[in-house]
Amino acid sequence: MRVIGDIPHELYKISLFDWNGKFIIKIESGPYEQSFKIDQMDISETDIPQLMDTTFMKGVTRRFHEMHMEMASAMERL
Repeated sequence: MRVIGDIPHELYKISLFDWNGKFIIKIESGPYEQSFKIDQMDISETDIPQLMDTTFMKGVTRRFHEMHMEMASAMERL
């Protein structure tokens, strides 16, 4: 897997990778991460930052919140 670079964001660390004919977008927030694989035939590298629009990032934020709540709930059951 080759690191292409980072996409600046005020809340999250967003990294872009090239792997096996796919772009992998990895978004990190503390102990949680989300990744998205996109076939390189479907999009160019320069188009990827445009995917990170407000609607997309609101979904990312919602999923991070859900991940945190699920982990906190699981930890309470220990």
